[in-house]
Amino acid sequence: MNTKNLVLSSLFAAITAIASQISIPIQPVPITFQVLAVALAGALLGKKYGFISQIVFLLIGAIGIPVFAGFKGGFNVIVGPTGGYLLAYPIATYIIGYFSEKKGIINISIGMLFGLIVIYLTGMIQLKFILNLSLKKAFMAGVAPFVILDLIKLVIASFVVDTILKRTNTFQNA
Repeated sequence: MNTKNLVLSSLFAAITAIASQISIPIQPVPITFQVLAVALAGALLGKKYGFISQIVFLLIGAIGIPVFAGFKGGFNVIVGPTGGYLLAYPIATYIIGYFSEKKGIINISIGMLFGLIVIYLTGMIQLKFILNLSLKKAFMAGVAPFVILDLIKLVIASFVVDTILKRTNTFQNA
């Protein structure tokens, strides 16, 4: 691990924290730009450093620094109704990074789609158990309202990443 990768991992932890605050507070899961940050971290940093960036984000939030949506922090957020989405971020970045290391916008897009599915599944399952919802109600509350907007974010992220990777050697996948 070199200084450049540590700095980039920290930068993407910070980007995820900032993206968390750009939100529309609907219940039980707010609309945020975290999915965009997770997709960018995985695709630009690769599986290892994208994963590390999201672990850093979770650890910072778990100790109480208000990096989660609505300027919340603390372990209670991670074990709360929306914590499953947060816990999925390192796994999603790893998956996205794995596919993006194969190069090309198609691989990047496939990785982002699989990463989003992991975020949705993990988030929906925790939402179901914490709020004692049926699987259908958890899907309707925690996935359905977000699909179209999240897919738009992933399309944007795919093109941004593809353009950046073609023009720079700064990132892991360049």
